Amino acid sequence: MSSSLRTLMAGNQITSFIFISSVLVHTHSADDIYSAVMPQTVTALTGSCVQIPCTFNISNFEDRRKNATSIYGIWLKNKSQFVDKDSFIAFNSSKNIIKGFSDIEMAGDLSKRNCTTVFYNIMKNHSDLYYFRLEMVPNVFKATFNPSTDVSSKTVQINVTDSPQLPKLKPSELQYVMENATVNLSCSAEAPCPKQPPTISWSNISESAHITTQLQEKPDKTQSVISYMTFKASYKDHRKNITCTATYPRNTPDASTVESTVMLRVLFPPKETHIIITPSVGTNVTLTCKSHASPSNDLNYTWYKRGEETPIAWGKMINLTKTQNQTGSYFCIAQNKHGKQSSEETQHIDEGPSGFSHLVIYGYTGGLFAFVLLSAVFFYYMSSRTTASRQAHVIGCDQAEDKNRNTMAIYANNASVISKNGEKKETGDLHYGEIDFSKLQTDKTREHSNNGQDTEYAEIQVTERKRQIKGAQQMDKLYAQVQKK
Repeated sequence: MSSSLRTLMAGNQITSFIFISSVLVHTHSADDIYSAVMPQTVTALTGSCVQIPCTFNISNFEDRRKNATSIYGIWLKNKSQFVDKDSFIAFNSSKNIIKGFSDIEMAGDLSKRNCTTVFYNIMKNHSDLYYFRLEMVPNVFKATFNPSTDVSSKTVQINVTDSPQLPKLKPSELQYVMENATVNLSCSAEAPCPKQPPTISWSNISESAHITTQLQEKPDKTQSVISYMTFKASYKDHRKNITCTATYPRNTPDASTVESTVMLRVLFPPKETHIIITPSVGTNVTLTCKSHASPSNDLNYTWYKRGEETPIAWGKMINLTKTQNQTGSYFCIAQNKHGKQSSEETQHIDEGPSGFSHLVIYGYTGGLFAFVLLSAVFFYYMSSRTTASRQAHVIGCDQAEDKNRNTMAIYANNASVISKNGEKKETGDLHYGEIDFSKLQTDKTREHSNNGQDTEYAEIQVTERKRQIKGAQQMDKLYAQVQKK
């Protein structure tokens, strides 16, 4: 064989090898092109659940899906090798096998390339790396999405903690805002378990605040709860700590609560400007100008006296002497770069001849007037009690006198003429001897038995009382004469 023929044959062999190799590479690449998208790390809360968002892609997936009778999802813990004896199968949807967990749910639809999975009742020992494996049977496709063999593949790290992450406040540090300007704050809290999302609440906020809350999906498909708050800044909100609190429910006796705080700084002109009067030793008085403003480091004060156009002093405090030439009304004006405000006037009066100021005299006069008024009320009260006591005494005396009169009437009604030997004698002039006075009856008995005799006798007794006495005296004389005979 000539050298040229051998060279041609060698070239054909090389060409054939190259062709065969390229076909194998193409075929191998077509079979092995698969990838999954899932978060690299998720943080779970003990006693709660964690959802791992997951999607995958396989070359010629639709053709393979048509050829497959079933599609299964498997989650491996710690090891990516399915046949490794040390690999731990946490979940296998083919037989609903669950190991090491109370429950695992394949929430996604594998036929639509969605491998989202929920792990329930997460515990600390569940922290580890987890690998997703897909099987399309019979023998259509089987692979574990392992980043060690394919940089496009993904796995997920589950970290389990006893306390949730702090909510995120934005902006985390508020810059100074002008009074009446609109303030926008947002607070977001991770929701690793969307079926039990955290609740967000705000505290120490303005009454005009408007709040909206919603569940949002992040770029890595994990979810979070975010709350937006909008309000108009007031000078009363200056240096106020606004707090965002996230409360996580879980399968434990107590919910887990975390919070974040931001301080609000408001710029505003002087507010609530007023004067404080402080008496000093001797005849001096100190006037202090007080005001709220932001910023306060450039706050300045100017003092005026009514009737004078030019300022009389500068500074926060002034001292006045109680003399004739300093008598008058004073006020101060507080000012910063955002505005100014004037205080109300305060009056300063010189001392009187006795050494006390008119203000002191007015104070004593007011106290004396109050004392006189209280004394008048006290004496009026005592007089009222005395008058009432006297009236009660007079009424008591009248009642006693009426009682004595009734007793005398009773004695008069029971009177009879008695002789010296003790025998009762009836006078000839009086025609009521037939009435028995020793057997007096009650009023009701007399009304029914005597048919009004008592009333008739009472009238006779009142009109003829003197005649009874005179008749008795005459009977005594007649009895004496009989005895003598």
